Amino acid sequence: MSGKLYIVPTPVGNLSDMTPRAIEVLRNVSLVLAEDTRTSGVLMRHFDIATPMSSHHKFNEHESIEPVLMRLEGGEDIALVSDAGTPGISDPGFLLSRECRRRGSEVVTLPGATAFVPALVSSGLPCDRFIFEGFLPQKKGRATRIAELAESDRTFIIYESPLRVARTLSELAVACGEERPAAVAREISKIHETVHRDTLGALRDYFTANQARGEIVIIIEGKDRERSKVHRNKYRS
Repeated sequence: MSGKLYIVPTPVGNLSDMTPRAIEVLRNVSLVLAEDTRTSGVLMRHFDIATPMSSHHKFNEHESIEPVLMRLEGGEDIALVSDAGTPGISDPGFLLSRECRRRGSEVVTLPGATAFVPALVSSGLPCDRFIFEGFLPQKKGRATRIAELAESDRTFIIYESPLRVARTLSELAVACGEERPAAVAREISKIHETVHRDTLGALRDYFTANQARGEIVIIIEGKDRERSKVHRNKYRS
């Protein structure tokens, strides 16, 4: 009987966000695949989890998938974790999950932490419909993708490095207009968590003058959402 692959979310900051079920799974599987065994080792030691770990990251995932599949097909249960959040969401995980499905191994994904959901809800921007973009292309296709997102009527969400946040806000302000409402969330669930809410122009100016630190999530309101809201209110009155 084939084993199961467990996709296990881990805290994006506060270790207290780790669920009892996630701890139990990591203790009971035969192997934990970790994006960085040093980072995950801190988590494993904190919760007194002694399960062996092996590296599984974007630079080796094509080579490491086959040995993992063979162990699953041999009946072992294996867990996959990333450095923080849910594997597969801007982290390794998709390729392994897809191959497990193709080969008939069961994939069990635990619900849990991810940075963009609390960032979106805390932003105060519409969250009934949204686009999760993750990281933008660094070169080829970047300007085209930003232009496409700027035309969407849905709130959209971008992950960004603190070293590039000012540049990205500047590009977004050009594409979307400086008055487009937006928010920049950093260090979700950590001690220094902050959410800056303002226009894209004001946020660009702030982060140009103040170097960002930590993990960054940028949330931008969809095109014409405010104008559409005013129109609906007038129609109802």
